[in-house]
Formats: sequence, structure tokens, C-alpha cells
Amino acid sequence: MRPTPAVIPVANPAAQFATHAPAIREAIERVLSSGRYILGPEVEAFEKEFAAFVGASSCVGVANGTDAIALALRATGVSPGDEVITVSHSAVATVAAIEQIGAVPVFADIDRTSRCIDPDAIEPLVSTRTKAIVAVHIYGQPAAMEEISQIARRHGLIVIEDCAQAHGAELRGRKVGTWGDAAAFSFYPTKNLGALGDGGAIVTSSAEIAERVRRLREYGWQERYISSVPGFNSRLDELQAAVLRVKLPSLGADNARRREIAAAYCAALDPVRIIPPAAIQDTLHAMH
Repeated sequence: MRPTPAVIPVANPAAQFATHAPAIREAIERVLSSGRYILGPEVEAFEKEFAAFVGASSCVGVANGTDAIALALRATGVSPGDEVITVSHSAVATVAAIEQIGAVPVFADIDRTSRCIDPDAIEPLVSTRTKAIVAVHIYGQPAAMEEISQIARRHGLIVIEDCAQAHGAELRGRKVGTWGDAAAFSFYPTKNLGALGDGGAIVTSSAEIAERVRRLREYGWQERYISSVPGFNSRLDELQAAVLRVKLPSLGADNARRREIAAAYCAALDPVRIIPPAAIQDTLHAMH
């Protein structure tokens, strides 16, 4: 009788929870007892802590990673009919967010080594309708942000980083999320920094963009019940923020462990004809 092969899950949110279970339970009880469940002190504290972790001036919590991309595009001035250069080699959320705001995705090829957007493929796609570039740090591999930023400056384009799979990844010692005009993160449970449900955030070092996002995430309110622009209903809730605050301090160590495990897999699978994650100089992979 042949033995049943062991199945190793690609992601195991239950194991992550078990690591932090007492602190998470305490955080949840703290929120439940407070009576503040939407846009309260936990969200405010997490926004400050995550902005500091990334190295940006501001963080705005939203409902999910898809909304984070859409809101970042809206807040930086992308309008219906504008073209946004990105890649098809990404999660569906990248393109869904672009189309959600009425913009038009234009697909650039990827670099064979990094699997991220190829800077050489961007410039031929720039047209009079192009407004932004969405650079995806796929699988936790930082995209070539210096080259992308240079192209954007030449053509007056916005740069949004899709960091949904790259929490804590670095390029030249600088974390992803700080290279573009704004960056979008997802806290889906299987992400490197995952909540116990949906969650997302936008980080930026522009006070103006941050303020626009804060309005857009809550109906476009300039003040309560008075909308200055059409907006979303996209808020990170207090429970998820409290959970993320528990897990954030260990993200660096968790990513380091991911890299150790990935290295072991790459060594064991070396004889097999697969393409492993590349070791690219001056980058720190998050190994999503």
C-alpha cells in the first residue's frame, strides 16, 4: 500500500494565528470592550506604526487591497478614460482596481529575471492618454523602481506601487512603498502581514494625497455628511487594525524565516527544471 503523500499548505493562517493567539485574543477583547469598531484608536495607531515601518509619512487604512489601488489612483488624479500602464502578470485585483475607476489598463511585458514590469517595455506604451504606472512587486520581488521613476518623471506620470505581496521587501536598503507617489497594501489573511479578514492600506509621503484618500475612503466627506467629491465606503475596521498591530512587530523576522525556507526549497529543487526566485543585487525579497 502506497503511503499518502504529505501536503504542505502554501499558506497557513491558522498557524500564524497560533503564534500570536494570546496577544490577538487580548487585542480583540480590548476592541470589543471599547465599543469603538470603525475608525477608532486602533486604526489610528496602526496607521502610524505601519507608516513608520515602511518609512512613509502617512498611512491610511482601507477595506482591502483592491480598494487601496483604486483609491490611490483616484487620489493622485487618475480619471475615467485615462490609461494606466501595468502588467497582466499580477493578481486580478491590480487590473480590477484600474477598471473600477473607469481607467484603461495598458499591459507592459515583464522582465524575465524579476517577473516584474520591464522598464524598457514601458516607454513605447506611453501615449497622450497615459496618466499613471502601477508597478507590481510580484511575489515579494521589488520592481526596478529607480528606472520606472525616471521614466515617469520624463513623461509627467504618476507612479503607484502595488505592494500587496511585498510587505517589508526592500530595494537598495529602502522599503517598497516609498518609491512612488503612493503605494497600496493588502492585509488579506494569507499575506505576509495578514489580518483575520479583509484589510488594506495606502502609504504616501504626500500630505495632500493622504488627505484625499481619507476623504475618498468615507464617501468623499469633507466633514461629516458633507461630501466634496464622490467617494467610497472603504474603511479598515478596529478589530483588523488591532490584529495587525499584534503581528507587525514580528514581520521582519517572519520574512527572514520565509527567505530561509525558500532557500531550502530552491536548493532541493535545483535538479528540477523550474525557475526559482532570482537573487537580484540590492533587493530584499519578501518571499510571498
